[in-house]
Amino acid sequence: MKLEQLRCVVQIVRSGYSVSRAAEALGTPQPAVSRQLKTLERELGVDLFVRGRKRLRGPTQPGAAIIEVARRVLADTAKMVKIARDFQTEESGSLTVATTHTQARYALPPVIEAFARRHPGVQIMIRQGSPDEIVALVRAGEADVCIGSESPVDAVELALFPCYSMRRIVVAPPGHPLLEVRRLTLEALVRYPIITYDAPFIGRSKLVRSFAERGLKPRIVLSAIDTDVIKAYVERGLGIAIIASLAFDPERDTRLRARDASHLFEANTIHLGVRRNDYLRSYVLDFIEMFAPALKRKRVENAMRSGDETPRRRSARPKP
Repeated sequence: MKLEQLRCVVQIVRSGYSVSRAAEALGTPQPAVSRQLKTLERELGVDLFVRGRKRLRGPTQPGAAIIEVARRVLADTAKMVKIARDFQTEESGSLTVATTHTQARYALPPVIEAFARRHPGVQIMIRQGSPDEIVALVRAGEADVCIGSESPVDAVELALFPCYSMRRIVVAPPGHPLLEVRRLTLEALVRYPIITYDAPFIGRSKLVRSFAERGLKPRIVLSAIDTDVIKAYVERGLGIAIIASLAFDPERDTRLRARDASHLFEANTIHLGVRRNDYLRSYVLDFIEMFAPALKRKRVENAMRSGDETPRRRSARPKP
């Protein structure tokens, strides 16, 4: 049994049971992936996947259990490599941060800048995605840390730490009637076309729910994952926007005006997540503490080892 066989099996699952897509992801010819799978099945004496007409349909009962073990073996192997590298050279390596656009664009630049000055030998990669996608990257070992909102509650493989609450604002062009309203209400907002985040991002469901609870239906005319895109369309007069307060800078967004809407919508909690039972190199732990100063090394490591700890209970960073 070889690690390469296990990698092929796990990648087949990640690729939706497509051997061709798994081969593409691994950078390996498809016949080689099929051969690795068949060799492993022959060694184990069981089929790992249910086969249909020239394709795999899913795992067999023993296959599901074996695939979980394969994941753990690969994770532990990666952990050994990290430990060895940490003792070989502390100040070189890579840091992969999986995050949403808003965090990458507005929250992370000063942290990344400070980290790069402190650890010039570390290569930094930022991978953007939806909250579900960034959690999946950490779960699969393709990212060291994920930072975003609305992290799934069933991410048991991850230790998730609440970092700060992000309130909402309403953004409109200068001279818009909403800017003259003494106190914003949902009833006032619903009169105008609304531009906001795409469904998986920054609490879109919470926003819609706030209107629904008052028997109101907002007219969302445009949605996007990029706050800069949203603001560009507001500047053109297509509607008002409901966005994260973090994403508005009066000095930069001179063609827009903002009103606080934190009394209308539930704040979003930004979480930082790491994989349980993983080994984080010292500079990764340093990055975590730079982003959320209350997340000291010992607290993070204890949470990663403890399967029953719930680190969401307290905030790790004051509200901005």
